[in-house]
Amino acid sequence: MAPSYCAFAPTHPLHRTYHDTEYGFPLRDDARLFERLALEINQAGLSWLTVLKKQGAFHQAFEGFYLDRVAAYGPADEARLLADAGIIRNRLKVRAVIENARRLQTIRAQHGSFAAWLDTYHPRDQPAWQKLFKQTFVFTGGEIVGEFLMSTGYLPGAHEPGCPVYATIAALHPPWMRATT
Repeated sequence: MAPSYCAFAPTHPLHRTYHDTEYGFPLRDDARLFERLALEINQAGLSWLTVLKKQGAFHQAFEGFYLDRVAAYGPADEARLLADAGIIRNRLKVRAVIENARRLQTIRAQHGSFAAWLDTYHPRDQPAWQKLFKQTFVFTGGEIVGEFLMSTGYLPGAHEPGCPVYATIAALHPPWMRATT
């Protein structure tokens, strides 16, 4: 049996930093939520370590993941991204990130923010979330949706109860804890 992320992450500097400061922490900011969704999309078929190594380059290439900027990207921006060796240069993934920014603009217009949209549908079980994401976004399979929701505090499972980070996150009352208490 493979060790849990909580057991494994402290043994690697990039995983440790992500585990201790980002994974499972509730997010409310649209740019940060969109960035996490984009990173999860880009992880598909690759290791999370690959994404962590490229996280800074993604942030820079997608201009801080500000929805309006990314939603306005055209063919020249797509070509720029596909030529950027600092990120994962997969045409389907790049196009999915841009298209999802456009869809998030609509969500923001209807709900005020990405977080408010998530809150509207919370709580749900993972299959219901997967169905909703598949209807709403592109390139959002079950693993992507599950990891996105765990990593942003909407589903439990990011940390084991015995993990020191679990207590830190619990003190922040992430959405998944509010749904069960």
